[in-house]
Amino acid sequence: MRVASVASAFPKHYYSQDILTAAFKEYWGPRLGGTELIDRLHAKCCVDGRHLALPMEAYYGLDTFGKSNDAWIRCAEEIGEQALCRALAKVKLEPRDLDAIFVVSVTGIASPSLDARLANRMGFNPRIKRVPIFGLGCVAGASGLARASDYVRAFPDHVAALLSVELCSLTIQKDDLSVANLISVGLFADGAAAALVAGSQRTECGPEVLATRSVFYPRTEHIMGWDVSERGFQIVLSPELPELIETYLGGDVDAFLKDCGISRKDIGCWIMHTGGPKILEATAKSLDLPKEALSASWESLRKVGNLSSASVLLVLEEHMRRAPPHGTYGLVAASGPGFCSEMLLLRW
Repeated sequence: MRVASVASAFPKHYYSQDILTAAFKEYWGPRLGGTELIDRLHAKCCVDGRHLALPMEAYYGLDTFGKSNDAWIRCAEEIGEQALCRALAKVKLEPRDLDAIFVVSVTGIASPSLDARLANRMGFNPRIKRVPIFGLGCVAGASGLARASDYVRAFPDHVAALLSVELCSLTIQKDDLSVANLISVGLFADGAAAALVAGSQRTECGPEVLATRSVFYPRTEHIMGWDVSERGFQIVLSPELPELIETYLGGDVDAFLKDCGISRKDIGCWIMHTGGPKILEATAKSLDLPKEALSASWESLRKVGNLSSASVLLVLEEHMRRAPPHGTYGLVAASGPGFCSEMLLLRW
């Protein structure tokens, strides 16, 4: 089974970090007694600019969860379709050629789910298998890719699509002055990514998925996620997160690779989730990697911010564009609410 293609799509509204930070300073500065905290936190995000689902001025009118979620549905359909169409076009397939679709998001909800809405919009095969997944957060890009791989392992003549759509800007809590929320509004952004996974009996090219590994860390549900209320999704983001990753990731990767008969020195492409500067630094420290080994992750963070589940797919898209030499091993890894990690071993 192979990752046949990956493609991304973004809303048309793009703003520099300076413009976004200035807007938050104007809105929150008086209640914070100054703007120094926002300036300091946003400067540390290492983000140059971000895409937003809506024009910046439209966010002032989102005064209920219902309005924000309606906007999520509209934009998710639009950029979700774009990402899927681009991924399909790369391998000359049509929407009706898909046998299964896995859709991941943690920034909005819909019933009928997004995959059903896209089935009508794009003309999927009526017998397509649909698997909407909510709640995995940042790990869902890797987890969804692994579950799509599991599917085509069982159906080797099929093609499965993974679609991630995250519109983090639509979850902004306007009255939350916590440090976690102030960091999140400087770091998270909007976008979508789609990946196609082809079974072993298909002819599509791309890196082979050799193995996957899920790791759950008991009693860590307080580390990150959402507090859900009538106001929508309020960020939970513990300062313990970088330490958790630094403590466990290296050992988990080593155990996974050992079971696959290789070691860290054999990995030529490190395809890591762009969680933020502290997360990437903790990742590099845990794996004993130089900063340049994670250059694609750092560059994605700088250009578009953290797109939650879509971020690791953007990094994979960049590595596939670079076309590593035949035989190169790649490790895809992301972490998210639970707390948990997901890893995939690829070979070009």
